[in-house]
Amino acid sequence: MMSLRTILLLAIPSLSSAFAPQLPNTQQRLSSSSSSTALPAEIQFVRGLTEKVIPSIKLTRARDGSSGTATFQFSNPNVFDASTSSSGEITGMFLVDDEGEMSTTDVNARFLNGKPQSIESVLILRSPQEWDRFMRFMERYGEENGLGFTKAG
Repeated sequence: MMSLRTILLLAIPSLSSAFAPQLPNTQQRLSSSSSSTALPAEIQFVRGLTEKVIPSIKLTRARDGSSGTATFQFSNPNVFDASTSSSGEITGMFLVDDEGEMSTTDVNARFLNGKPQSIESVLILRSPQEWDRFMRFMERYGEENGLGFTKAG
């Protein structure tokens, strides 16, 4: 299975784009087609515990649009805080909004001197429909958290 993932990732061209926090005077914000959502768009590592750290997100997509990946980088996420340790264990990454949930179990923590420093998580998007669903989530999440979309040149 590991070699299949490697082949899949190599088959995806580097049409990388990223969602990243925007400076206040930058006007590149995503606009949402809906005026408000019933549930906030949020990311969770423990069900019911919202991750407050805003990730850096890099996207790749196949040229034919058939598949893609979203790689999330969280620096010092609050899921590692002592105050949240009693909430449960990390069982995956869950993207939750008013449309439902997308999830992945491809979640890896990085440690420095025995202390957790960051989390990297990869969400595989296996169809154009999954890509569109992910982009709708990111529009909501970006709008609520001040993220902008920057297309790689």
